[in-house]
Amino acid sequence: MPKRTAIIDIGSNSARLVIYEKTSRYGFHLICEQKSKVRIGEGAYEKKGYLQPLGIRRAYLTLKSFLYTIDKFQASKTICVATSALRDAPNAKIFTSWIKKDLNLSIKVIDGKQEAYYGALAALNLLPIHEDVVTIDIGGGSSDLALIRDGSIVDTYSLNLGTVRLKELFFDKEEKNSLINKKAKAYIQKELRGLPSHFKASLAVGIGGTARTLSKAIMKRSKYPLDKLHAYTYSIGEHLSYIEKIPLSSAKNLKKFSLKKNRFDTIREGTLIYTEILSYIEAEKVMASEVGVREGVFLEKLLRKNDYTFPVIANPSVRSILDRFKPQITIEKKRKVKLKLGLQLYDILQIEIQDDKKFGKELLWALNLSSIGKTLTIYKAHQHAFYIAMQELNYGFTHEESLLISLLLRMHSKELLHKELYEKYKTLLPKKQTLRWLSFIYTLTVLLHEASNSASFSFSFENRTLTITANKPLYLAKESIKALEKPVSFAIIIEDESDLPKSKKLGIRS
Repeated sequence: MPKRTAIIDIGSNSARLVIYEKTSRYGFHLICEQKSKVRIGEGAYEKKGYLQPLGIRRAYLTLKSFLYTIDKFQASKTICVATSALRDAPNAKIFTSWIKKDLNLSIKVIDGKQEAYYGALAALNLLPIHEDVVTIDIGGGSSDLALIRDGSIVDTYSLNLGTVRLKELFFDKEEKNSLINKKAKAYIQKELRGLPSHFKASLAVGIGGTARTLSKAIMKRSKYPLDKLHAYTYSIGEHLSYIEKIPLSSAKNLKKFSLKKNRFDTIREGTLIYTEILSYIEAEKVMASEVGVREGVFLEKLLRKNDYTFPVIANPSVRSILDRFKPQITIEKKRKVKLKLGLQLYDILQIEIQDDKKFGKELLWALNLSSIGKTLTIYKAHQHAFYIAMQELNYGFTHEESLLISLLLRMHSKELLHKELYEKYKTLLPKKQTLRWLSFIYTLTVLLHEASNSASFSFSFENRTLTITANKPLYLAKESIKALEKPVSFAIIIEDESDLPKSKKLGIRS
C-alpha cells in the first residue's frame, strides 16, 4: 500500500478529504483533514433526486481544491467515494463523467450497505468494542447501520433517512414544530419497519455529524474531564430528556442546548432520526466514534491480507507512536526484557496491591512507550511522553485505558502521583493507592532496565522487603531507587554482582 493515501468522501451534506501516512505494516496516522459543506443533495429530494446546479458547482469547486491539497501532500493514491445523494440521483453519471474528464478524478458511487460496512469496519478496528453493537451512521440522505457480533460484521442495512432529506420534506415547511415532528416521526417509523429484527444491541456506536454533535454537547453539559470524543460512552437514559427536546426546538432556540452553531441547520432532523433508531434497536448506551466511511475505505486496503482486522498485539496508535517517536537505540529484544520485568514485579507485589492484575495491559503499553519522550529531548522526557500519549492514543483504547497509560508515562523517579492531574481526571482513574502502586512498578522497571547492562533479575517480597537480585552491577540504579517514593513503607534490598562472593563471580564451585 502507498505511503500516503488520500480518501475523499462525498456525502449529501458534506465532502471530506483525509490523507493518511503509513509508518509501518500496521502503523498509520492522519496528516491532513479538510471539509466543505457542499450540500450536493440540496434541493434534490423535492425534485425526484436530480442534483441541482448550485450543489453541483459547490462540489466541483471543492473537489478541485481537494486535488490541490493532495498534490501538495504528495499522496500517491487517491480514492474517492460518493454516497446517498449521488446513488439516488438520475443525473449522477453525468456529474461523475464530467469530474473524470475535467479533474481526472474517478468517483466510486457506493450503495448503502457498502457505506454501512465501511463505517463498521472502522469502528470494529479503531474502537474498544468488546460486545455486540449496532453502528449508526446518519448522513444527509441515508442512515446506514451495521450489526457486529462476536467481533465480526454480520449484517448491514441502509435506511432512506437522512438529515437533508428530512429537512426538505418536513422541517423547511411553514408548520408548527409539534406537527412537523409528528409527521417526520411517522415517516421515520415507517422506514424503520423494514429493518431486520436482529438489529438489536444494548450498545450503539454513533458515527457521523449528528452523533458527534450530540456526544460533544453531552460531554460539555456533564463537565466530562477529558477532551476526547472518540470512544466517549454515555447512558441514553441519563440524557434522553435533553436529547428529545432538540427536535421540538425552534431554530432560534438551539443555542440553549450547548450545540455547535455550524450544526444548527440539520441537528433537529438528525436528532429525531437518531432517537428513533436508538429506541428501535433497544440501545442503552452510545459510544461516540470519530472514524467512519473514510477510515473504513483506508482499512479495507491496509488490512486486506489480515482478514480486515488488526492482529491482537498490533494496536495502530501504539505502532504509529513507536514508529515516529521511538529512539533508534531501542532494541526489540531489550524492550521485551523490560515488559517481562514489569510483569514479574506486578505479580510479586500483588500481596500488597491486591487488584487481581486488572491493569496489566495498561502497564505493558506504558512500558512499551516509556522512551518516546526522549525522541524530542531527554530533559523532562516524561512530560513529553505524557503529551504525546494524550494526543496520539486514539484507536482501540477506552478513555480510562488511554488516560492511565498516559499518566504512567508522566511519572518519573521522584514522584508516584501528579496530584493536579489526578484530581482533574480521578473519575476515570483507578483508586489513588492502586495508581501509586502502578506508578511505582512502572518507574522501578524503567530504572532497572536502563541501568541493567542486560542483567538477569529475580524478585522476592517477604517480611515487607522487596529483594532485587541481579547478576550484573546496578550501581547507577541504586541511588535512583533509594530516592524513589514508595506507595507504602517497605524496604528495598538490591543484591547485584558487587555483592556476590568472588568465587561465584569467577564461576568457582565451593
